[in-house]
Amino acid sequence: MIAISKIKELVEAQVDGTNLFAVEVKVNNSNKINVLIDSFDGISISDCINVSKGVENSLDREDEDFEIEVSSAGLDAPFQVPEQYQKNLNKEVKVYTHDGKKHEGVLSFADETKIKITYDEKVRVEGKKKKELVTQVEEYFFESDDSTNKIKDTKIIISFK
Repeated sequence: MIAISKIKELVEAQVDGTNLFAVEVKVNNSNKINVLIDSFDGISISDCINVSKGVENSLDREDEDFEIEVSSAGLDAPFQVPEQYQKNLNKEVKVYTHDGKKHEGVLSFADETKIKITYDEKVRVEGKKKKELVTQVEEYFFESDDSTNKIKDTKIIISFK
C-alpha cells in the first residue's frame, strides 16, 4: 500500500505556491488515492488535472499500481481544514457542536484554535416592554473539554436569495 504521508507530501508540493490547498487525502488498501482540494478563488477542472498529473508523475506504476482521483471539496461538505474557515469568512454557516446542537450565524472570525459566529436575536432588554434585536457573538473551539462549544461539524448555508 502506498503511504498516505507520501501522497500528502506530493499533493502539498503540487499546491505549494498556488492559491490551492489540500483538504483531505485518503489511500485505501487497493491503492485508490482520493484527494480533495480547495481554493480561495474556486476550483477548476484544470486545477484537479494538474494536481492529479503532478502526483501521478511522481509515482511509479511499475513499483505499485494505483488509481488517483482529485476533486474539489463539495459545497455542501463540512469544513475540514482552517483554510476553509478563512475562505468562508463573512458567510452564513451552521456549526454543530458535540452536544448535538446546531448554531447558525455569520462566520466573523477564524484562526487555528477557534471561530466566532455572529447572529441577531430578539432579547428582552431591561426597562423595555418589547424585545429588541441584539447582535450576539458566540465562540466555538476546535479542541475543548466543553461539548457545548466544541466544533463537531461546520457547513456553509447555501442560499439562493
